[in-house]
Amino acid sequence: MRLLSVLTVLLIAATPLGTSRAARLALACGSVGIEATLCRQSAEAWARQTGNTVDLVSTPSGSSARLALLQQLLAARSADIDVFQIDIVWPGMLAAHLLDLAGRVPPARLDATFPALVAANTVAGRLVALPWFTSAGLLYYRRDLLAKYHRPVPQTWAALQDTAAAIMQAERQAGTPRIWGYVFQARAYEGLTANALEWLDSHAAGRIVSADGRITVANPKAEAALAQAAAWVGTIAPKGVLNYAEEEARGVFQTGDAVFMRNWPYAWPLLNAPDSPVRGRVGIAMLPRGSDGGHHSATLGGEGLAISRYTNHPDEAASLLLHLTRRAAQKQRAIAAGFNPTLPDLYLDPDVLAANPFYRDLAATFANAVARPSVVTGPRYNQVSAEFWNAVHSVLAGRATAEDALARLDRTLHRVSRGEKW
Repeated sequence: MRLLSVLTVLLIAATPLGTSRAARLALACGSVGIEATLCRQSAEAWARQTGNTVDLVSTPSGSSARLALLQQLLAARSADIDVFQIDIVWPGMLAAHLLDLAGRVPPARLDATFPALVAANTVAGRLVALPWFTSAGLLYYRRDLLAKYHRPVPQTWAALQDTAAAIMQAERQAGTPRIWGYVFQARAYEGLTANALEWLDSHAAGRIVSADGRITVANPKAEAALAQAAAWVGTIAPKGVLNYAEEEARGVFQTGDAVFMRNWPYAWPLLNAPDSPVRGRVGIAMLPRGSDGGHHSATLGGEGLAISRYTNHPDEAASLLLHLTRRAAQKQRAIAAGFNPTLPDLYLDPDVLAANPFYRDLAATFANAVARPSVVTGPRYNQVSAEFWNAVHSVLAGRATAEDALARLDRTLHRVSRGEKW
């Protein structure tokens, strides 16, 4: 029985009569909503142009469940899915099962893509996925409240803490008792790894594991960064933030109950929807930097498209992948649904800017975003990330000091790496 038999498969293009050599591909991209619709429409166009057939495969919407399914299929060397969507932290885990795209993607396409995205999808010199859309952490703020209290957009974490506390206190005294200063993602999950990496990198405290495989997480600057964040919980951030993921933070901010929020770009159109209480009153900026020698930092996110090494149709699969990620397709996705392009020039495209005026401010953020150490840690990234987010969560929850938690994490990561460089 084919492993894919448990999934729903939707035929989206039929092979023309008399085309005996036409290939039939299975594509997994976008499980629900407009993401699935746009993927289907683009795949249909490719099928019509080439005379091939594409079956759109429905996979779990949850990231962990989708990764587990792909790992199962690939470990079995199954050809059930030819082209599939992968998270930016998966290339290192799946690389052994993915086709090298280096000779199949025109160099000009890679030259036109954000370099950090190309690097994040390159493992041991092999390009194993082609970036499709990107993301990075952003600071959302209430423009009206900063203007009301004559406060600038904070450039440092210390300034954010001070501004958040001042406005929160003033607004509560003015009759808004539920407002908080800052909300972010502090649940013990991958989102906390993304937040905490921004804190560390913005304090010049390293990136957990360096690009050359050294474990760098236990250092005084990292301790200071986590101690600073822990001080937010219960003061400018509710204690409930310890259970917040992206949507919980957005819910609080969008109802008008927070001054600042850290989130991904997807939140912008939702915050400005016709029924949003904060519509027209929100601004975005780069996340703050550390006070001493730090810099603005944002964790790199996004997804790419990869080809299984076990596909029976590598040439056709590469053609489909290039079609789905081409400039025109990325432009359409940006205009129709706000998917952030991987091509810097689209952030200056008049049509894209008309639909997403804030894009003009995002290119620099994406160009300088920091990648999680998923490539260097390879198949062990999930374990590394889980150890990191649990250590950080213990500090935020007050169960451990930053110094003790990072010292224990350092010892654990050395055991995970088997005492050697990754």
